[in-house]
Order: sequence, then C-alpha cells, then structure tokens
Amino acid sequence: MKCLSILSLSLLLLCSTASVYAQKVYDITTFGLKANSKKNASPVLQKALAKIKAECKEAENVILRFPEGRYDFYEKGAAVREYYISNHDQSNPKKVGIALEDMQNLTLDGQGSEFVFHGRMLPLSLLRSANCTLKNFSIDFENPHITQVKILENTPQDGITFEPASWVNYRISKDSVFGTYGEGWTLRQSGGIAFEGDTKHLVYRTSDIGFSTKGAREVAPRHIHTPAWKDARLIPGTVVAMRGWGRPAPGIFLSHDVNTTIENVKVHYAEGMGLLAQLCDNITLEKFGVCLKGDNDPRYFTTQADATHFSGCKGKIISCNGLYEGMMDDAINVHGTYLKVVKRIDDRTLVGRYMHDQSWGFEWGRADDEVQFVKSKTMELVGNQNKITSIRPYDKEEIDGAREFIITFSEAIDPAINEQSGFGIENLTWTPEVLFAGNVIRNNRARGSLFSTPRPTVVENNLFDHTSGTAILLCGDCNGWFETGACRNVIIRKNRFINALTNMFQFTNAVISIYPEIPDLKDQQKYFHGGPEGGIVIEDNEFETFDAPILYAKSVDGLIFRNNVIKTNTEYKPFHPNQNRFWLERVTNVTIAE
Repeated sequence: MKCLSILSLSLLLLCSTASVYAQKVYDITTFGLKANSKKNASPVLQKALAKIKAECKEAENVILRFPEGRYDFYEKGAAVREYYISNHDQSNPKKVGIALEDMQNLTLDGQGSEFVFHGRMLPLSLLRSANCTLKNFSIDFENPHITQVKILENTPQDGITFEPASWVNYRISKDSVFGTYGEGWTLRQSGGIAFEGDTKHLVYRTSDIGFSTKGAREVAPRHIHTPAWKDARLIPGTVVAMRGWGRPAPGIFLSHDVNTTIENVKVHYAEGMGLLAQLCDNITLEKFGVCLKGDNDPRYFTTQADATHFSGCKGKIISCNGLYEGMMDDAINVHGTYLKVVKRIDDRTLVGRYMHDQSWGFEWGRADDEVQFVKSKTMELVGNQNKITSIRPYDKEEIDGAREFIITFSEAIDPAINEQSGFGIENLTWTPEVLFAGNVIRNNRARGSLFSTPRPTVVENNLFDHTSGTAILLCGDCNGWFETGACRNVIIRKNRFINALTNMFQFTNAVISIYPEIPDLKDQQKYFHGGPEGGIVIEDNEFETFDAPILYAKSVDGLIFRNNVIKTNTEYKPFHPNQNRFWLERVTNVTIAE
C-alpha cells in the first residue's frame, strides 16, 4: 500500500539519521515506578522528564521506556498547564499526566502498557517538539464521564427501567434525578446515543436522544426506574451512552510540533477528542486507534468527540491502518480556522477574531504566511491572495488566550472587505496534504470523516461500516464552526461503504456529502470547492446501502464520479428525506459514470 511505502521510507530515513547521534535510554523503573503497582505515576513522570531535559543534548536520541503493564495517573502531582486547545472547552488550568514539552528526538515506548487516568485530566501532551515518536501504549480512564446504561424495561405508560454498567458510580438526588460522579466530577446527563445491544451499531433513526430522569428511583439493586423517560425506540437490551456536551481535554494534545510519529497507540476513552493536533508540521499515525478493547469489551463508546482532529496544521498528515469506533463524532477532521474581520483599520490592516467558543486562544498565523479572504454569505473569494507582514494579539498582550489579532498585509486589501458585511480570513500556509488509508471506521455518531484543505487529499482503501451519518464530508464554513476551507484536489477511491445514513446529523445529505455552509447560495457567482478539471474524483468505490442518496454536492467546479459499484440491501427501511441517488446544487464540469 502507498501508505506503507511512505512510512517505510520515513522510518529508513529516521534510522539513518539516528545512527549519527548518540542514544540514551531511560527506564521508568529507575525513577521508582513499577508496572501494576498502583503507585501514582503523575509526579514520577514530572521528575523523569525534568531529568531527561537536564541531561540530554539537543542532537541526542532519547528513549523513555515503560515495562509492559498498567500505570495509574492521578490529578495529584500532575503537571498543571494553561493550554488553549482547538475545538475544546477553554477551561484552565489543565492537569496533565505526561507533559512532553520542548523535546528533541524523543521516543516514548510503552512496550504494550496501559496508561490509566483518574478524575478529569489531559493524559498526554507534546508541545514545541521535533522528531518525536509515541508508540506501543493505550490511554484509558478508570471511570469514564460518559455513563453507559442498559434498557431493561420500556412501557409507554410507565417509562423506562435501566441498569447502569458495573463501573458507573451513581446517586439519585433529593429532587429524584439520576446523576453520576467520579474523582472530582459530577454530571447530570439529559442526552445520549443509543446502540444496538448485539451489534454495537447505533439504533436506527435515533440520532441524538434526549431524556429526563426526573422521578428516578431504585426498584432493585442498580435497577433505576424513570417514569419521565419515554421513548418507544429503545427496546430492552438497547445500550445508551448518556453524555454531556463538554470537551475539557483530548486524550493526546499536539501543538507546534515538527515530524511527529504515533505508532500502535490506542485511546479507549477521552472526555474530548482522541487526538487533537494544532499548528503542527508533518504527522504520521500508523495503527493508531480510538477503539474498544476488543470484541469482549463491555463498553460501547470511546471518546466524547472526534477520534482525531487536525486544526491549522501543515506538511503531511498520514493516517493509516487505524481503527476508529464508538466515538461521538468524526474519525478524522482536517481544517483551518477562519478569523472573522471585525475591524478595518486601514487599507493594509485588519482585526480578525476567533468566533467559535471552543476555538480561540492559540496562535493563528505568522509573518510571511499566505492568506485569502472569503465573503461569509456566499463563501466566495474576494480580492487577491495576500501575505502577512505582521500579526499580534489585539485583545491581550500574549497569544495564549487571545481571541483577536491585528494583522498587517503586504498588499492593499480589497475595498469591499469590511467589518459590517461579514468576511473571513483564511491562512493558506497552515494547510496540509492528507493521506487517509487502510482504516476501519464503524459504529460512531455523526460522520465518518471530514476534510477541508486545498492541498492534495487521498482517501483510499478504508472501510466505513455503519458510520450512522455521512461517511465522507467535504465542508467549509465561515458562519458557524468557522472551519476552513475549500478542497481543490481530492481523490476518494477503493473504499467500501456499508449502511451509512442510519441516522440524521448535520451535513448528512448523502453517503458522500460535499456540503459547504453557504447561507446565500442563490446569489453566489463563483464556486467554492474544486477549481481544476476533476478537482474532486470519486472512483472505484463500493457502496452497500439500504437507502437512495449516494452523493450530494454543492458549489463545486470539477467533479468526477466513475467506476463505482452500488449495491442495495434491505437491512433497514429507507427513510432519508433526500431520495435522489445524486443531488447536485450549483455544480459544473461534472461527470457521473457508474
């Protein structure tokens, strides 16, 4: 596979380079931490990392090894950091189990170990580092914040009786509401996702379910009756993952790194995304997973949000041979962030603002970065590409925690760009090439994958199995999420799609949905996605579907759909409001040949 050849070449070059320099190996046991000891690993890691940084020279290759086994990390003694993380809650400070910062040529090798976290923590961060590798370990939490329950009885008159999973700590409040708790946290859930008990597929046509546990009472040990929760779709045996909407922290956080490799690492749970990378250059994921612990895992869920998410990165993102299941959002999302123009100071200077409440506080651009401007209502480019000559925070002294930036450009800005009409600024320098290949995506909420980058993107040889919503989304939005941008060169080939669209979520118009958010499509004159002939190519794929919609496309110049096989089954009853096999809105230079 193309992915393997690229990875093999990367490893060969890495080994050739490594042989030039000395190598230091540290074993975590020398710091007094043994596997399966239940000792708090958090302060030990702080001590070990401080020693490594003090002793190692920049050119040295360093290996930190963990003998195989379980290691427990607690909030007490953990590193305390102020991190602003894209697409997460900007709550600070954060307690970090393994804080890798300003590292060079470091390999953290878990040798098959389980890293288990307690309370509310960010398990692992890697910041401002180069040529680092994370491999051979898993991340999990002793007591996940998502609450899993099994439906025992369901009657229209009396409501629902459910049983919390064995690891769930719960209590019924004085006002008769079911709630859960753990080390340093409490939650009252009022929504969730329903899974089929035998297959772990999302229950057909349930999407995000809402409920009330008012009036809850225990009718038998760990059997909770809730008269106010009534939903005929949840038959006995259904498993519900009760959840909130908070995203305190991902499982792994990467920021301002160069040449990062993550190999054979599994995230079994995180209260945010499995992996969030921002402002990184070159990332390779090989056999990375956001997944259950095998077929016999009693859990049905993994992460609270996306499995992997790349915000404002550049270079190459290579993600191959992974397993992504049970998460509450996409397996992969690649995008930048539009700044909204909130002030025009002069013909070369603007103030831009981060708009979404979960995406602000981190660096947006640098001098010499290439940018372009988009009109929010029609998502059309305005004026010419430009270059940043200077950028600094406008509402704070420092970048960390800033929402606004004052930006000066090398050329005069188009006179049409102003703060009243709605314009966004897109950073073109911080956009990556993407290879997403050989992955399995299954039994998750929302969508399978999302790509928004103008650079070459290849999505091939993946299995999208019951993704519940759209399997592949090409988006772009300067109105709500403010996630850039247009796709210019996309190849989607040799993938297999099995029964997507069993539920409805945002942007789920077809199995493959090319769906930029354009409030005023009727007045749009240009096109958002595509550009060159055949800018988006969908070929040699196999679709197995119970319903009609295969491809939806909006505002595309250059679309080819060819040599694909579509097979219809009767596993579910068709229900989608879009009953067109192909639905095209403002699409030109299009070829469809089955």
